[in-house]
Amino acid sequence: MDTGTWVTLISLGVTFLFMLGVPVLLVIGYWVIGCSFVLGLTLDNMGAELLNVFNKGFALLAMPLFILTGDLINQSGIARRLSDFAYACLGWMRGGLAMASLGACGLFAAISGSNSATTATIGSMLHPEMVKGGYDERFSAATAAAGGTVGIIIPPSIIFIVYGFLMNLPISDLFVAGILPGAMMVIGMQLACWIICRRNGWGFLIPLQLNRVLKTAFGAWLGFFAIGLVLWGIYTGKFSPTEAAGVTVGFCVIAGVLSWLVTKLTGARSDKTWEEKSYAEMLVVEGFTIPQIPSIVVRSAQITGILAPLIAISVVMQQILSLLGAQQTIGDFVTSMGGYHAVLFTSMVIVFFSGMVLESLPVTIILAPILAPIAASVGVDPIHFSVIFLVGASIGFITPPYGLNLYVASGVTGVPYFRLLRYTVPYLAALIGVWVLVSLVPDFALVLLPNK
Repeated sequence: MDTGTWVTLISLGVTFLFMLGVPVLLVIGYWVIGCSFVLGLTLDNMGAELLNVFNKGFALLAMPLFILTGDLINQSGIARRLSDFAYACLGWMRGGLAMASLGACGLFAAISGSNSATTATIGSMLHPEMVKGGYDERFSAATAAAGGTVGIIIPPSIIFIVYGFLMNLPISDLFVAGILPGAMMVIGMQLACWIICRRNGWGFLIPLQLNRVLKTAFGAWLGFFAIGLVLWGIYTGKFSPTEAAGVTVGFCVIAGVLSWLVTKLTGARSDKTWEEKSYAEMLVVEGFTIPQIPSIVVRSAQITGILAPLIAISVVMQQILSLLGAQQTIGDFVTSMGGYHAVLFTSMVIVFFSGMVLESLPVTIILAPILAPIAASVGVDPIHFSVIFLVGASIGFITPPYGLNLYVASGVTGVPYFRLLRYTVPYLAALIGVWVLVSLVPDFALVLLPNK
């Protein structure tokens, strides 16, 4: 058999494995190894490429550190304080708690950089409260899933780190470019949420109290400080994204341990409501002990252990795709569509449908090296295209049949996967609307960049 037949058979085989539920890392790994043998590439080549990724991938160190940051913030109670503040600001509106959960997703994403961590954390905290507050449980779970989409757009974003590494773009610029589109995604989903809740009469209203807003904002100061620390350091160039991740981890560890010590020394109770706590008590969170830190690190390492090998294998995968001429074929097809807007629209369609069946990481690994140079050739700014690409990939988190966030939300809320789908439609419409706006108006992504 010729090379094309062998590659086709291998591709069909791994597709079948993927449909059976085999992890994406193994699926891509099997494909890379099989195609390497067919093309005559030695295992030495693969080993050298994998080693090269980690030897030269200093920027990739930010990925496990930001994952660890998310776990530390969740364990310490800072995430809960951020959600309490969002509810104090929005609870007076119809659907206020659901809108607050979306706002809390945005705040949590600004520290963790992960979609699944955002969905799991906010979903597990606020889904029970939303059900008690009169919301449909399916809508509540779908809201947590939709809110998690901003986890890879609002900086610091793990997937932006991967994209910058693959495309050799400054990660700090990618982070800044994601700020405004990420905020637009949150506001767009909140608008859709308000319309649905008003139509169905969901949610109990709470009065807008200035004291509650101020006290919960005061109580969330550690979260705001962590967000400001990351954005200030990267935007001003005081430290790189990797250094920002290290600084934030250090801050979260110190804040968590000191808060636990203060809580124990003062005898403060964590079950008090915001009304019962004084401003001084709101200064500290529940925190965690030093012996708890290893278990938190292990939890983060389990996620990193899945992502890091996948990124390394992707380098060899790109090499194989180049030898097979796949990049040239897809490139010729997209280029044949015409000029600027036609190439942009075609790229968006490809990313959207790919995101329906693949997670954002393999979508980025496979398609970004193919589509980004084509977009640049017709005049699309590389930073602008990165935002377009990843906003489209994030929509795939709530788009069946894959819809990773839907699976995560289903797992943490107990609502069956297929019962969520109906309630994701308004959020999908809002996100696609924002996506189109960002693609048509480059300034939404570029306006905050000092050199644009």
